Amino acid sequence: MFIGINAFIQKYYIDAVLEDQPYNIYLTITCAILLLVTLYLLYRWTRANNIKVDTQLIVATMPFVVFGGVLRVVEDTGCIPEPWWVLFVTPPIFFVVLLYTIFVLIISRSLETHGVVESYAKPYFWIGVASNLVTLAFLCWWGLTQTELALWVAGCILAMAAAVSLIFWALVRYGLNWEYVTHPLYKILIFGQLLDASATSFALELHPMHYIEQHVLGDGLIQLTGTAFVMFPLKVVVLLPAIWILEKFRNEEGMDEIWHLVLLAMITVGFAPGVRDILRMVLFI
Repeated sequence: MFIGINAFIQKYYIDAVLEDQPYNIYLTITCAILLLVTLYLLYRWTRANNIKVDTQLIVATMPFVVFGGVLRVVEDTGCIPEPWWVLFVTPPIFFVVLLYTIFVLIISRSLETHGVVESYAKPYFWIGVASNLVTLAFLCWWGLTQTELALWVAGCILAMAAAVSLIFWALVRYGLNWEYVTHPLYKILIFGQLLDASATSFALELHPMHYIEQHVLGDGLIQLTGTAFVMFPLKVVVLLPAIWILEKFRNEEGMDEIWHLVLLAMITVGFAPGVRDILRMVLFI
């Protein structure tokens, strides 16, 4: 029995992570459970440290969401030596970035408490921005010296994501009369998810290199329909009920902070892989 369990863990978890295989169903479910547990622990931690989970915090956290995708590409270059590269693959990198984010948040909050800054949000946000700029500078150097730096790829994908996001937002705002989608976090959520769809579609249909879809559901739908552009209707099918349910949840008494955390999680699972995919395609890796 123990041999069977060990073989199962080795095949579907350890080998899947170490060999950067496409997500299998067991790893996908485990990551989803870990995400829920992490959200709960994060909620308890913020309450214990008197940090209000609000729109200001989520917006200030966005650079760290992007940083997760950017840092993941550093490992894709193959420049991180053993055994440290294991920390920068999915899902371990999620916890690395989370711990770094909490560390910066604690420092920023301490600066606010001691009167050094008026609000923790400013140093917290700008440290996240600086982290991205330093890492992006390294990736640009890598592209210029080792592979390629095809910035036109990023331009195409960002334009595609912006156009589709604007159309979707206009339809739900004016077609369905959902006035609440004017909230900045709903706008970020829509763009993040459709950025992921744009990056995946471009990678599988338009990019010169051969990429594969790593997620179980996405890969299944692509195989079924024969096109990666199916990611757009998939995102629409997910976003419509998700936003409607989130707004109902938001109106429940005492649920405002949890609503913000759930939104942050949904934004992250769109933005981070989308950013990673774009940068990989820009660097041709």
